[in-house]
Order: sequence, then C-alpha cells, then structure tokens
Amino acid sequence: MNRVILMGRLTRDPEVRYSQGERSMAIARYTLAVDRRGRRSQSQDGAEQTADFIPCVAFDRAGEFAERYFRQGMRVLISGRIQTGSYTNRDGQKVYTTEVIVDDQEFADSKGAAADMGGYRPAAAPAERPAPASAIGDGFMNIPDGVEDEGLPFN
Repeated sequence: MNRVILMGRLTRDPEVRYSQGERSMAIARYTLAVDRRGRRSQSQDGAEQTADFIPCVAFDRAGEFAERYFRQGMRVLISGRIQTGSYTNRDGQKVYTTEVIVDDQEFADSKGAAADMGGYRPAAAPAERPAPASAIGDGFMNIPDGVEDEGLPFN
C-alpha cells in the first residue's frame, strides 16, 4: 500500500501551471516543511535540521484549490501517494525524484490562526484568466437575517 499523510507549512505560494490540450487541467506544485519528531539531527554544515521539505503535486480541482487558497506559511494537511522517478539532466547525470501526488488536502489551522501568524493572505484570482466555474467553495451557506436559532438543525 502506498499512502502518505503529512502536515506541514507551505514554504512558498504554490506554483500553478495549466496543461495544454482539449481539457486544460491545473497542476499545482508546492513544498511542505514537515517538522521532525523526537531527536534533532544536524546537517552536513553543522546546523540543526528540524524539518523535511517534501515536494507535493496536486492536479485538476485540487490544483485549483491550492492556487486559490494556499499561501506561504499556512499549515495544511494532505494525503496522497509517493511517486518516484528519474531523468537525465543536461549534464548527462541521472537525477532521481520523489514527490507526493496529492489526493486530499485541507487547512490544518483556522483562518484566524493563520492570519495571526502572518502567513494568511486572501487569494485574488489571477488577472490573466477568469476564476474557473468549477472552483471549490467554502462549503458553508450564509444564514439570512431574521432566522431564529430554533429553526436551525443543530444546537
């Protein structure tokens, strides 16, 4: 079974590109800084390394979601699968890659907590293209004024 669950902070805003062809698809790439538990290790230059930096890729609607809502410093929770690969670079050297292909992603902090730590900035839709019609909303509807609490399906 190939399954990974990670919680970490975005090291920078997601980098999003769109595929070419009949059906354009968002491809968002971002890196999560995931804190290590337990013993702290030292890197080769003697500095303490307390996090791993994990490259992640989100496709289609998940990529659009990352583009709209994810910003540097936000803490997010993702699940997906590890994918490895390799290619030969311009110098003729073989380069090995490892990344997480994201299946699910969500915020790990409340909007207010993210704003307090300085990492949250409301995302503006890119000016060069309109927001996709299939963009994921926040899932909550506004309750109109005048509706009494007794009429709501929860206490």
